[in-house]
Parts: sequence; structure tokens; C-alpha cells
Amino acid sequence: MTKQSEFQDRMLSLGLARVSEAAALASAKLIGRGDEKAADQAAVDAMRTQLNMLDINGVIVIGEGERDEAPMLFIGEEVGTGNGPGVDIALDPLEGTTLTAKDMPNALTVIAMGPRGSMLHAPDVYMDKLAIGPGYPTDVVTLDMSPSKRIEALAKAKGCEMSDITVCVLERPRHEDMINELRTTGAAIRLITDGDVAGVMHCAESEITGIDIYMGSGGAPEGVLAAAALKCMGGQMYGRLLFRNDDERGRAAKAGITDLDRIYSRDELVTKDVIFAATGVTDGSIVHGIKREPGFLTTETILMRSKTGSVRRMSYRIKTK
Repeated sequence: MTKQSEFQDRMLSLGLARVSEAAALASAKLIGRGDEKAADQAAVDAMRTQLNMLDINGVIVIGEGERDEAPMLFIGEEVGTGNGPGVDIALDPLEGTTLTAKDMPNALTVIAMGPRGSMLHAPDVYMDKLAIGPGYPTDVVTLDMSPSKRIEALAKAKGCEMSDITVCVLERPRHEDMINELRTTGAAIRLITDGDVAGVMHCAESEITGIDIYMGSGGAPEGVLAAAALKCMGGQMYGRLLFRNDDERGRAAKAGITDLDRIYSRDELVTKDVIFAATGVTDGSIVHGIKREPGFLTTETILMRSKTGSVRRMSYRIKTK
């Protein structure tokens, strides 16, 4: 394999940050404007334009949906100049379209890149997710445990009371029974309205975010993105695909998934070293949102490489006039 065709994560990382920044800046004018679709489209257009400037032979494996449902950045779309390494790309041009439209916290632009074949081609179905930060024994919590048992086990491993644990859960009717069970442990619950990639990432920096564990079901594609982040930041994650009907099982088959009950670990969701970038659109616990001042916009991006464990936070200031 020639050097040009190898996955040069260090050389590609700054380019990936530019992709993420461009998407955030494009959506800036739509923060708080109540138009989710317009904000998402602006981010998609900017991200695609920047991706096509990179010297990669890229394929979108986690994107905006199937070809017929997504005019841009659809699963299977080829991006880049074609003059470079073959790479898998997982992205969410605007994770938190509702958050952006309503100017609520933790809207991000998110993208991960790895060598070809490095990421699970997750179908657009739900995934049962469980994540904790670094520093714990392997399998201290598992998807086979009840929610209350997870809290008990994590508190024991952390050396604290169950009431000292904070759980992040996506606020949805399907999680009501789980939330009720968690309440019996005395653990605190931080409910989020959207953005479960950020929710999982919060676990990796519990000393900053105050979140110890994430659990609940959300989109499977976002689960792969979250696993890519944790592969860089450290921590454990488990995911199990959930199917509501034959159509969804058919999507899994189309993606090459045959074991429908399999529990995937973080390193099975993302099997090789990756790079990951996320830029804040609205303020959040991980990165600051876009800051406006006369004649300028400023973004903050978190840029990470799993190979080295490096985590960089970068500010980018651009003239608007």
C-alpha cells in the first residue's frame, strides 16, 4: 500500500475540522429561526462542498438516509477528489435540528472518518444504547442488566452512593418505564430533548458535564457516531439494534447484518482508528456554540484522533463583512 493510499489520520484531521466548521457556520443564520429543514439543508450543503475539497476517496456509510430520501450526503454517496485513501465517513451535518431552530443547547455538527471498512453500516433503525466514561473495568455495566442494576454496579465501581450517579436519557414516551425504574435508585436523571451523540459524549467528561452514564434507545446511525467519539475520548459503549417491523429488518439485511440480536461493543461499532470532529452550533457542555460579534463569527470545534488519544479544542474566527 502506498503512502498516498494509506489513511493518514494526522494529515486529514485539520481538513475534517474545516468540514465541521463550515457546516456550523452555514447554519448560524438559522439559529432560533424556527426552520429545522432550512438549517439542516444549509449544514448539508456546506459539509458536502468541503468534503469534496479533501483528497480522499470517501464513501458515506452513516448519512442523511437512503439515496431516494436524501438528495445530499446519502448513504453510499462518494465524496472527495478521489485522489487519496479510501475512507468511511459517518456524519450528521446538524445533530439537533430542533435544538438549532429553537436555539436550545447542544446542537452540533458532527463527522467521523476512518479507513474503508472501519464502521458498522448501521441501518436507519433504533438502537438500544449504553455508555459510560473511561476508568472502569470492562463490562461493569451491560445491556443485559436492568437499568437499576446498572446504577448499582456503576456506583460500586465508582465508590459512591447510587444517589451520586447522574444518568442522561433522551426524553421520549418509550423511556417512561425506564425512567420510573431509575427514579427508585435515587440517581439523578438529566433529560435531553434531542442530540444523543452529545449525550453519549458527555459520559467521557463526567467531571465537566456531571453525567456518569447514558442509556436508552435512539437512532442507530447516531450510535456509530457516538462510538467513534468514545473511541477517541475513552469509555465503554454497547449497542443493540431494535426492529419494529419487517421493513426495518429488511434494512438490516440490506446493510449486511444477519445477527439481529447481536450486542455490539464500542470497538465492534468502530473497528479501526478514526478521527472525529464536532463544532458547536448552540452552546453546550462539550463545546461553545457560535459566538456573534459585529463583523465576526467564532466557532469552537473539538477534534480528536483515536490513534493518539489527542483531544483538541480549537477556535475559528471569521469575518462576516
